[in-house]
Amino acid sequence: MSFKSIVRELRDGIGSMSRRGVEVKHWRSHTRSFVAPDVTFSEPIEQGQWANLPPELLLDIIRRVEESETAWPARAVVVSCASVCRSWRDVTKDIVKTPEECGRLTFPISLKQPGPRDAPLQCFIKRDRATSTYRLCFGLTPSEDESDKLLLTARKMRRATSTDFLISLVADDFSRASNTYVGKLRSNFLGTKFTIYDSQSPNDAAIQHRSRHSRRFNAKQVSPKLPAYNYSVATISYELNVLRTRGPRRMHCTMLCIPVSSIQEGGIAPTPTSFPQYNDDKSSVLKVSKEKEPAISFSSPNLTTSPVPTHSGEALVLKNKAPRWHEHLQCWCLNFKGRVTVASVKNFQLVAGIDPLLNIPAAEQDTVILQFGKIGKDIFTMDYRYPLSAFQAFAICLSSFDTKPACE
Repeated sequence: MSFKSIVRELRDGIGSMSRRGVEVKHWRSHTRSFVAPDVTFSEPIEQGQWANLPPELLLDIIRRVEESETAWPARAVVVSCASVCRSWRDVTKDIVKTPEECGRLTFPISLKQPGPRDAPLQCFIKRDRATSTYRLCFGLTPSEDESDKLLLTARKMRRATSTDFLISLVADDFSRASNTYVGKLRSNFLGTKFTIYDSQSPNDAAIQHRSRHSRRFNAKQVSPKLPAYNYSVATISYELNVLRTRGPRRMHCTMLCIPVSSIQEGGIAPTPTSFPQYNDDKSSVLKVSKEKEPAISFSSPNLTTSPVPTHSGEALVLKNKAPRWHEHLQCWCLNFKGRVTVASVKNFQLVAGIDPLLNIPAAEQDTVILQFGKIGKDIFTMDYRYPLSAFQAFAICLSSFDTKPACE
């Protein structure tokens, strides 16, 4: 059997597999993520006829598919390979590289991994004012037929003393009890300080904050499937500009989970390899119920406290690149290289705020790590690169949507 016939039969057969019926219906909706769901099956996966292929042949097939299908929607074939059976899934996960290594997004965990070093990943954000939702999609610009590759969705929730942006893999489920929940962004009352919370630890060495900044419920009230912690991974602060004498907004992002050494030669950034797994057995219930944490109120955390890095070494700080004043246009300007076309107070570029004593090349210091700007009504571009992940970059951009009367 030729390689093309194998791939063709694979494409035709996957849709009719009964063991994937529920998941296929769930993930094929246009409102849901086009990135492959990283599902942990609680029951043994049925092994079909394709599971008996020789390991060498299977490795060669999946490697060829991965190398040939580099862009969406064609890359869905790689996802299909991971959906055949357990052996195919294991081989596919071993072959598919991280975005830092290959510059491509495949599985949902890719959204939590650092972007490529050489060139930014280009995405765009669509805002829906009626539903207060924000959709992060993959690609240069929105398509006319609305078949964009949805990566993440956020919903804005206003509270008495703060604003929350709940971030999910899908567009219609923002519950923390869902396995599609990935994190949130929370602001203070003035909208000048924000904290990014991740649903999982960015690395094994991260500190689990068991304080009121990360724990929302009493341990006895938490479902075994519910992520019990929100990990504070970054803080964002906007400088006050009440008199409006300082020009555009000024922001600083302290990436608590990313050391400044990550942008040095040979440096690495935390790279999670899978989403957390939550057991549904009785032992997990007993383990949770034995914790003796006090009940925590629903009041918003104090965002003015000093950030505590969750790694050894100094945390990476990002600052917005200073714009220049254009005399002819009479406005502040930045070179967005054609990716931003509409003037807006929300437009920004972030670069690393480096201590001169760290001996980092000037070219690295001037590299734009995150770029965000407006291209049309309720449409914005977002380009990010290493060491930020898509989730972190999206959360930072969401902070720009919150009202900031004291900063502009």
